[in-house]
Amino acid sequence: MALWLESILGCAVFAMIFVGTTAKNPLSQIHNYPPAIQERCKKLGLITEGQMGYRKKDWMRKLIGIVLLGLVLGFLVYNFNDADTFFLGFAYSYLLWNIINWFDVIVLDCIWFCHSKKVIIPGTEDMKEYKDYLFHIKGGFKGVLFGLPACLLAGAFVLLFLF
Repeated sequence: MALWLESILGCAVFAMIFVGTTAKNPLSQIHNYPPAIQERCKKLGLITEGQMGYRKKDWMRKLIGIVLLGLVLGFLVYNFNDADTFFLGFAYSYLLWNIINWFDVIVLDCIWFCHSKKVIIPGTEDMKEYKDYLFHIKGGFKGVLFGLPACLLAGAFVLLFLF
């Protein structure tokens, strides 16, 4: 039961953050847009080359995020899912991660992003890439891999919480 509550809350929080920032200013999430849209925005002068991909400081923020996420997931699964081994800590947190990841791909990306006028950047309205479902699905598989380090850390934190 705890896993379902955590999943619903995790999906809700993720949706509020992603939808809120993207709807308010689509360019704030330009690194999550298909490359063709990023290129058009660059040609229009709306973004710079550095905003298109991940810069060194973005990777450092992601690394800190992975550690913090591992700590939070480890705390959650230890306290609410009765995870008392490395494997259970990893397994519960990885399941939770993937529920949120695929919610992002299916609901936020393929349903909301691909069909919302709020994400369309002026000057790119004609681009078919806004409905590039494969781009988002590939991103989901990257997300599966991206969650591994945080969930491995969650398993390690479960072991630390036992002491």
